[in-house]
Amino acid sequence: MSEPVPFVIDPTGADRHAEYRALRARGPATPVDILGLRAWAVSDPALLKSMLTGPDVSKDGRTHYPDFKETIRTWPLALWIEVQSMLTAYGADHRRLRRMVAPAFGARRIARLRPVIRSVVTELLDGLAAVPAGQVVDLRERLAYPLPITVIGHLMGVPEDQRDDFRQIVDRVFDSTLTPEEAQANTARLFERTDQLIATKRARPGDDMTSLLIAARDEESDGGGFTDDELRDTLILMINAGYETTVNVIDQAVFAMLTSPDQLRLVRTGRATWEDVVEETLRHEPAIKYLPLRFAVTDIKLPDGQVIGAGEPILAAYGAANRHPDWHGPDSDTFDVTRAVKDHLAFGYGVHYCLGAPLARLEVVEALSRLFERFPDISLAAAPGTLRPVPTLISNGHQELPVRLRPVEAA
Repeated sequence: MSEPVPFVIDPTGADRHAEYRALRARGPATPVDILGLRAWAVSDPALLKSMLTGPDVSKDGRTHYPDFKETIRTWPLALWIEVQSMLTAYGADHRRLRRMVAPAFGARRIARLRPVIRSVVTELLDGLAAVPAGQVVDLRERLAYPLPITVIGHLMGVPEDQRDDFRQIVDRVFDSTLTPEEAQANTARLFERTDQLIATKRARPGDDMTSLLIAARDEESDGGGFTDDELRDTLILMINAGYETTVNVIDQAVFAMLTSPDQLRLVRTGRATWEDVVEETLRHEPAIKYLPLRFAVTDIKLPDGQVIGAGEPILAAYGAANRHPDWHGPDSDTFDVTRAVKDHLAFGYGVHYCLGAPLARLEVVEALSRLFERFPDISLAAAPGTLRPVPTLISNGHQELPVRLRPVEAA
């Protein structure tokens, strides 16, 4: 049997829904081309769950990907497999690194962030309230961006004068339209800024997770702590994930509410909650569409008879899996806050489930509930189909989210 021609993943993210349908039509897993790298995209939720939890699939390219050295030299998304953190760890190393990071997202620490989140949201909404009635404002820039970057900056102890710089760098980490040279330059800048943060916190520690992780690194003497690279790359993971993904969930949730007035009415009349909105947004438009990469530890026989060979890369197609009809029925493409089962893979699954999920949910619920309470007449200021997606195959949001917070009062 001839091998299928790889499906080319669009690096600009121009039509993600068409891609999801095409991937599902090709079977539970199918060969794809990701910026010149051949991999297997897995869109079947049951198969993807098994791969996310089983020992036959690894995130450690150094150990389980024969082409690792060549790939990190030439592939624009090399950072995603090059870093040494939970994102790329396997087995005992993953358990060790996760154990070190878990206290950052414990219930007590998240509870302590609640008043911080509320204060930031209040300040941002106060600023929006000063916008003249009828004037168009970019809500992604004025709310979706600053809330999570302020919160993760507070949690990690990133000085305020460094947060905008981190934001610009992180945006480019997710940009899959960069050349290899541009991506390498951005990675070097990211490493430099993170090393500066570590040096600052080592000299003047505070009550923040960067200081705590540095202390754990410096105090461990039995080999159970971080290496220097693991410390740096763990901070990169926490800042990237804590910022970029939450931006997109806020963006997509607001967009969904403004383009589905019947759904917004359900919330306002008490037949659904803002928590329902968040979960359905995570299912319907997950912040991460595709997550590169995992690697087959051994040959994996697929339900349709195809075989993913040992060492071959695997792409988790979260967006396609979340909308799979076998999981959520024939109306899986419909945004429905009353959907009885809103299960999704937006935060991963099993041992790789995102530690920051409770924090992200808290931020988004606070932002949505307060925004729609403060501005009950908010409306989208552009035709939905004209909004441009962010230029990436990884994350899922709009370049701008133009709204009118209040209509112009009649003379």
